[in-house]
Amino acid sequence: MEKINIFQKELEFIEDTKIQEITKNLIRQLPDYFFEVAASSTGKYHPQYALGFQGLIRHTQAAVRIANDLLQLETFRGLSKDKDYIIAALILHDGIKHGWENSKYSVANHPILASNFVINNIPPEEDTEPYHKIAELIETHMGQFNTDYKNGLEILKKPSTKAQSFVHLCDYLASRKYLEFIFEV
Repeated sequence: MEKINIFQKELEFIEDTKIQEITKNLIRQLPDYFFEVAASSTGKYHPQYALGFQGLIRHTQAAVRIANDLLQLETFRGLSKDKDYIIAALILHDGIKHGWENSKYSVANHPILASNFVINNIPPEEDTEPYHKIAELIETHMGQFNTDYKNGLEILKKPSTKAQSFVHLCDYLASRKYLEFIFEV
């Protein structure tokens, strides 16, 4: 399986070729399970299209396509300078959702794991800014859902910028059970 082919359409939304290549390189390094598992291991938190085999892929594609569509609106014009980072972050946001050990369930700190994954894969002598921008958007993608479900402690940062809030919004919309997504369009 060529991992980047799965996100070919979404990668085309990234205009900056450097950010596109960074994203492709990171996709290739994602754990294999990311390309197979459902977006919700219990079926409780995602719509039907995001369940079953490759459900997490469909959830990710939906979040990216929602972002790309919303970024065309006048309301979000102020985020145009961050568009490529937003798309890259949404492609990668759940890349380590089951941790490095492929846990049966989502791990609560997966935004931190995915953010660290981006930072830890900065090649030597490479400009670090794009990696840090993508990582910062990933780290806060859970928004207000920032507590450990086992002990209730706050473990994740909440969005503090418009771009971070936008990434959370797109991820949130892609997880709503009352919204269905048609992929053929």
